[in-house]
Amino acid sequence: MTPWPYPVLVAHRGAGKLAPENTLAALRLGAQFGYRMFEFDVKLCADHELVLMHDALLNRTTNATGRVAAATLADLARIDAGSWHSAAYAGESVPTLARVASWLRANDHLANIEIKPSPGSDEETGAAVALEVRELWRDAAVPPLLSSFSVTALEAARAHAPELPRALLFTTLPEDWLETCLGLGCVAVDTHYATLSAEIIARAHEAGLRVAAYTVNDPERAEELLGWGLDVLITDAVDQIKP
Repeated sequence: MTPWPYPVLVAHRGAGKLAPENTLAALRLGAQFGYRMFEFDVKLCADHELVLMHDALLNRTTNATGRVAAATLADLARIDAGSWHSAAYAGESVPTLARVASWLRANDHLANIEIKPSPGSDEETGAAVALEVRELWRDAAVPPLLSSFSVTALEAARAHAPELPRALLFTTLPEDWLETCLGLGCVAVDTHYATLSAEIIARAHEAGLRVAAYTVNDPERAEELLGWGLDVLITDAVDQIKP
């Protein structure tokens, strides 16, 4: 396998559940626990800006409603993305990818960017993320790892910025998972931890692929997976599973 520049432990959506997900506050909190790499979700808003958001709707993680894809950046700047979590985070904003990139690079932190298209925008989102990442991390020693459940999004990312490393996400591993990952030119497979075994990790490694697992929150299970040779462990439990 080629050298792997990423740390083993990655904080899920910033600091897991300890702060409002996909916000700068969550990233900063994760860093306070010693994490150097962060997984977060990116999608397009109405005026084709890239913002951090997991859901297609604003309802769950902001004080607004409606589709992210229908909201402009100006709309998003006016909403509260923190008070749903707790009063301490009231007023936290929806960050742009550019703003997060600036903070990450200034603090020598790394990123696993999940391309999270709104319905029907897989190709457009994959291309936009790849082009923006190429620019925002220009001359960076270690680029972000791009991941997605969408084959179409990863194909678009590959077409527009083939040099950026990619990982295909799975909930469960189909029979052709290895062939699909290799066909996309991925450097890693990223799957729910319950689908993994020592044999699957060994098979991936034999093919030259790294293996990432989400979302591992039990320290004992984390130890077992790492003992099998897991390369990347994505966790909410940043206060319990420490670098």
